[in-house]
Amino acid sequence: MRKNKIATLCLIASMVATTLAGCGNTKDPTNEQTGNTAVANTDNVSDITGTKADKTGMDSWKAFDENVTIKIPVYDRGVEGVPTVNDNYWTKWVQENFGDKYNITVKYVPITRTDVMTDYALLAASSELPTILMEYDYPKVAQWADEGYLTTFNMNDFAKVAPTYYNKMDENKQLPYTIMNGETYFALAERPYYNNGYTFQTFVRMDWLKQVGYDHVPQTRAEYIDAMTKMQEAGIAKNPAGGAMITGVGSDQNYGYRTFPQNEEEWAQIGDVNIPALGSKANYKLLKRANEDYNLGFTNPEYYITDEETNKASFINGDIYSYGNYISANMDWLNSFYEQNPNAELSVVPVGIVDEEGGTVPAYRSNNPFGMIIGFSSSATVDELKAGWMYMEWMTQKDTLFTMQWGVEGENYTMDASSGLPVSVGDYSGEYKQGYNNNKDYWCITIETRNAGTVKDMIKATSPKGLPQDFTQNIIDNFYKNEELIKQGYSCLDIIFSEPIEAETEYSGVLQELYKEYRDKLTMCKIEEFDALYTELTQKYMNAGYEKVMKQRLEAYKKGHSTKLQ
Repeated sequence: MRKNKIATLCLIASMVATTLAGCGNTKDPTNEQTGNTAVANTDNVSDITGTKADKTGMDSWKAFDENVTIKIPVYDRGVEGVPTVNDNYWTKWVQENFGDKYNITVKYVPITRTDVMTDYALLAASSELPTILMEYDYPKVAQWADEGYLTTFNMNDFAKVAPTYYNKMDENKQLPYTIMNGETYFALAERPYYNNGYTFQTFVRMDWLKQVGYDHVPQTRAEYIDAMTKMQEAGIAKNPAGGAMITGVGSDQNYGYRTFPQNEEEWAQIGDVNIPALGSKANYKLLKRANEDYNLGFTNPEYYITDEETNKASFINGDIYSYGNYISANMDWLNSFYEQNPNAELSVVPVGIVDEEGGTVPAYRSNNPFGMIIGFSSSATVDELKAGWMYMEWMTQKDTLFTMQWGVEGENYTMDASSGLPVSVGDYSGEYKQGYNNNKDYWCITIETRNAGTVKDMIKATSPKGLPQDFTQNIIDNFYKNEELIKQGYSCLDIIFSEPIEAETEYSGVLQELYKEYRDKLTMCKIEEFDALYTELTQKYMNAGYEKVMKQRLEAYKKGHSTKLQ
């Protein structure tokens, strides 16, 4: 589909008057519409805050008379070269600078990034839920609420304890998203530039492309097939596309294969990544290509038993053409790549590649208009709840956030004399070494990106340092190309429901496992067998619960309990 035929925006979800439980977006935290009854007397501000009503925030805090322990989740991503996630310099720094001051013990609970729901379910089963539960995907936290993991709370009380955090939610018009089924369940972290995902970039072997006659990254499907085939024929790579096993949630995002403008009811039924949309037209196109790539030998024939770390290692070792991941100033895997391939040349894949003949468009999934979604354990005491809110407010303070994001001056970063902005030391490995992506899994509770000056400054600070190549300008160019795509409606936000979709809770686990099985069958079957097999497996998928999921999503949408396309 040609871009100039797009008549309406793909997304920019907006809240109608009754959307997300009709919460008023008011700057007055005492307005009754901004919160609801919470755990154990939290409707009484003095009970939850332990302070006089005319004082708010850190000025009103005092140390607890008896020690309070709070448990904070932190992703354990299994990445080599980063400190142990629950015991390192920075976890101790938090304890010394926050916990000890207020008689709070801060314990970090490792959560496997690729199996979040299982980890939380096991914690719940053993009555060990952390004080704070947080995730990026709304369907997951809605499921936690539906299963009784989360408490409701009074937003007025939260605003008293954590006014800085509350005011940021209000300024970013996030308060309507904090309510589900008419009750307040969530606090929401900030996500600057949420619909322009510049922090994820795909790197390709530009030197390989040049060897087979290309002076640019392939822009169409025909060019891609030609380039991959020539790499095989030249003996550069046997299976240049590589590949890793499907892991379920977030797999096979099909936004680039959809028809625009989107049908709103179809978007409501399949418009998220919690459960892969087997059976949709977009998913059919996506898997048809995966099948073709496999049969052409582009894909690693053992991808289905290859994990992501092994696939990344294949790129580092010079065996495959491309690899994508989140960028940061210190990227160990890129450092390792250049060590293994000192004469290699990489390129960042430009955004907006369109293949009109193949029916694809330069659409992509927008992030939510908020970062981390934070809920609170239904088993938390009043003191634990307050201590959790204090932790969130403390982490939001400028000096705290700067130190957590940038580290120690002269060690993790230096100050640029001309701009007055911090510059990360890309190869730092000393005592103050930060966790994954500049400690992101600690400070993501308040904001999703490091803030330092303009967006160009932020990209310059975030782009990988200490490499033979500098990708900063390429990433900046991608950002502004994305801005143009946003104006044309290609940045697609998933639907968000203000009520739990019970069928998702009941069937998501089964469907995610089935999808992995069916996806592999469809990828590896003969080309001439694909259509019949897709029809057969789609029906099985529907019968296994996806039809009920789609039905309940559509019903919630029609009742006005969701965001809308605009």
